[in-house]
Amino acid sequence: MPPQRAATVAERLRLMSGKLTAAERKLMAALFANYPMAGLGSITGFAREADVSTPSVLRLAKKLGFSGFPAFQDELRCELSAQLQNPIAKHDRWAAEAPDTHILNTFATAAMENLSASLKLMDHRAFDAIVALLADRKRQVHIAGGRITGAIAAYLYTHLQMARPGVSLVPPTQSFWPQYLLDIGKNDLLLFFDIRRYDARMLDLAASARERGARVVLITDQWISPIARLAVHSLPLRIEAPSSWDSNIVPLFLAEALVAATVNATWRETEARIAELEALSGAGKRGK
Repeated sequence: MPPQRAATVAERLRLMSGKLTAAERKLMAALFANYPMAGLGSITGFAREADVSTPSVLRLAKKLGFSGFPAFQDELRCELSAQLQNPIAKHDRWAAEAPDTHILNTFATAAMENLSASLKLMDHRAFDAIVALLADRKRQVHIAGGRITGAIAAYLYTHLQMARPGVSLVPPTQSFWPQYLLDIGKNDLLLFFDIRRYDARMLDLAASARERGARVVLITDQWISPIARLAVHSLPLRIEAPSSWDSNIVPLFLAEALVAATVNATWRETEARIAELEALSGAGKRGK
């Protein structure tokens, strides 16, 4: 199978975050606020946006392994192109480079590499912070996904609503969203799954929810959905696969890990809720 792409600029920054200077951390924050577009303008404009000097931008580019700012921007342009790839382009790229082995083997290898790379880059503090938000029963939780990731959003919703009250699934039909926004209050949590090619409607939904005081959390890919600029926490994951479509194996893994961690954090309350649910389910069966 074709080799996995080298680490994105965002992934390199996350890996080196503990070694960055104060100025370099400002540049990282500015880039992540509008990734990757913030880094595609002039070097002076990028420096000004982060409130640092131009030499700081050059030092950061070289620290990340680039020969200079033009090479840094070339990588960002490649990432932008990858964000916009359609299923036909993805299929053609994989078909041209794939060796003559069974699809089960190539797909399994890609899935395992995606999981390994995602775990290597995982921000455990962000994961734990998301779990704390999900476990807070004073907070309403709303979950949304796109055309493909909506299935993962529904999966997370199904498990969370058994473990705690106050969980809702945002429907995929945009005309229903105003009713859901009406019920989103201050400090509620709105968790999005959004992978390439990103859904502009969900960015609007996230912006409207944040205006109402909700906290936005994002599960995304290595190229980072624009929703990240509105999110209090973002978890980027590897999703490429030898297919016309991206793989949702790692996002599904993360959904299950979030459920497990949330249940563990609130086990006493969750145990009582599940026991009551089981009793109600049993009563329903006896009544048939």
